[in-house]
Amino acid sequence: MENIDFSTSIDQLRNGEINELLVSQPQFLAFRDVWLQLDDRVKFVGEAGLNGNIIYRYQPENK
Repeated sequence: MENIDFSTSIDQLRNGEINELLVSQPQFLAFRDVWLQLDDRVKFVGEAGLNGNIIYRYQPENK
């Protein structure tokens, strides 16, 4: 499994450097640990995919 710095990836998503972040099932708990610490976590919207993959997108207009 590839190690990902989710703090950096989340910042890139928030800043528009990337459009989406793919999180696989084995990576989810590591992602969740970082995500739970965010003040704007409701703006990160996940779309469930096949085999436990989730695609996260940042939607700044969410309240």
